[in-house]
Amino acid sequence: MSTATALSALALAAVAAVALALFARRALLLVRLVRMGAPLQRFDDLPRRVENEAVIVLGQRKLLQRLVPGLMHAFIFWGFVVLFPTILVALVYVVDRDPGLPDGSPLRWLERQGWFAFAVDLFCVLVLVGVATAFWIRKVQRPRRFEGSHLGEADLILALIAGIVTTLLLWHASQIALGLNAWPQGWSPVSDGLSGLFGEGIATEALERGFVWAHVLLILSFLVYLPYSKHLHIATAGPNVFFGRTRARGRLEPLEFDAPDEELRFGAGTVSELTWKGILDTMSCTECGRCQDVCPAWATGKELSPKLLIMNLRDHVFAEGPRVLAEPGFEATPLVPNAVSDDVVWDCVTCGACVHECPVAIEHVDHIVDLRRHLVMVDSRFPAEADPMLRDVERSSNPWGKPQAERAAWAQGLDVRVLEPGDPPPEILYWVGCAASFDERARASAVATVTLLRRAGLDVAILGARESCTGDPARRMGNEYAFQALAEQNVATLGEAGVTRIVASCPHCFNTLANEYPDFGGRYEVVHHSQLLAELVRDGRLRPAGGDAEITYHDSCYLARHNDVLAPPRELVARIGRPLEMARSGKRTFCCGAGGAHMWMEERGTPINEERVREAAETGAETLAVACPFCTVMLDDGVRTTGAELRVADVATLLAESLAEGRG
Repeated sequence: MSTATALSALALAAVAAVALALFARRALLLVRLVRMGAPLQRFDDLPRRVENEAVIVLGQRKLLQRLVPGLMHAFIFWGFVVLFPTILVALVYVVDRDPGLPDGSPLRWLERQGWFAFAVDLFCVLVLVGVATAFWIRKVQRPRRFEGSHLGEADLILALIAGIVTTLLLWHASQIALGLNAWPQGWSPVSDGLSGLFGEGIATEALERGFVWAHVLLILSFLVYLPYSKHLHIATAGPNVFFGRTRARGRLEPLEFDAPDEELRFGAGTVSELTWKGILDTMSCTECGRCQDVCPAWATGKELSPKLLIMNLRDHVFAEGPRVLAEPGFEATPLVPNAVSDDVVWDCVTCGACVHECPVAIEHVDHIVDLRRHLVMVDSRFPAEADPMLRDVERSSNPWGKPQAERAAWAQGLDVRVLEPGDPPPEILYWVGCAASFDERARASAVATVTLLRRAGLDVAILGARESCTGDPARRMGNEYAFQALAEQNVATLGEAGVTRIVASCPHCFNTLANEYPDFGGRYEVVHHSQLLAELVRDGRLRPAGGDAEITYHDSCYLARHNDVLAPPRELVARIGRPLEMARSGKRTFCCGAGGAHMWMEERGTPINEERVREAAETGAETLAVACPFCTVMLDDGVRTTGAELRVADVATLLAESLAEGRG
């Protein structure tokens, strides 16, 4: 071994040791911070988790929902996947420009492959295209979703990435100029073209050494900087996607009130009360702002930004987490209001738009609800106007505070069976829900639904006074204890009645019965009324007359985004009139503003329901069709306050009217 080679090896060993030590030190702290979090079961459903890694991480599916930014990120990500072997090659060649790799070694075989040389050139160019596009988006277009992001840090990361691939290309070009390339140079057209910049003398030999050393040093610098930067997501996004939820998106994780004292928690009050997945979430944020871009609260002037929520929680974790780990007895400060303001916590409508858009499986709604749980159940701190709702749910089993004896008053004269103890179970139990039971505008949907089901010859019954609130408003508000009490009560009632199939008009009830009651032993076949009615129309058991009325359909967040019910309501609208889609529809719908218990809270800024009504009016439709009683109330209020010329009606009501016209 020559003196120069020995010195190069020594220098590489020293630099690499320092870089790896700094990286390992930070990585160990990050692992300890995640393990500090509260327990959460996310080790089930392995096939689905592996599929998510392949589709979301490797396939970049969620990022590619927005084509240009998606391709930009995909080019950079795929580029580093393909170029990873070149790092190993560079680490060998930085010691000696002719290391004499054995012919049978994998690296020697790979560097001789023309196809790999072509792939390296191609993806180096694609990475540079991605970096240039990223700079264009950030510096020229400057979309509002980047407000609050660390743009200077992103610029540094992009510069490092550009430097890594540029030095790789120049190193390969100098190798070709010196005749050191092990691959056919015609397979690397970019490197071959750049080789014309160099001669064959000592200067090129020095440049070749300079380029490979610059390449390696940039890689090691990137490695050291990575765990300290917002691009930590390069390391954590994969695991975060792997441990993302695989069960229904509308389900919230229950609190275990019978857990041992050391594991008992009432939501998230301090950093150590965040779940380990919640802490991993904070480390995985890319600050892309896609969540912020679709948030109805942010869009209507509220303080809440899902992106800033996660970023602020991350800052708090990094500020106090190490002290929690290092100092026994350290009293961490409350997350609210030190990391997140009260207004941010209560602005959320739990619509899930942020979660749907997030490319790295961050669960923003779970964070919000966990913060609410601690505020409500531990601090008794929540908006004053929501207090009557929570009190009425606990005392009267419904948010309206009405007597349970009045629950079936809407059904008088409809010849619908009210299920009494000991009665045989019906073919279908209609879960009416509190809104349709007690709100005048929402009742029309219940009347139409029962009328249609009876007309189709189905054996349908209701629970009447034995039906209680599912607990959804209390749970989304943060009162998990009240929710679980209602859930256990309803599950017991349904079990005693022998119910196996339920149809619900309210998407919130539908979501709770289908996705959350199984955690408490309640397992049923649950369908939304739009699904059942569409099936009956397809089977010819209901025959709407049709018409030319222009109808725009509003997707309920808890129906479309949380539960993938998209086609059935549209089938009904298409059989009744002429459908017109709003700009934001399907899984990218815009909330009516009622979710997250906001039906019972005051709203700051521009009302969300008015924003949605204006969007509906822009279609030119005369009817705004809905499939949710909350949406009925909120959007009808929005029509009244904006003066829009729209009629708000449930799809069941419209179908019943169409049948009456056609006598089908």
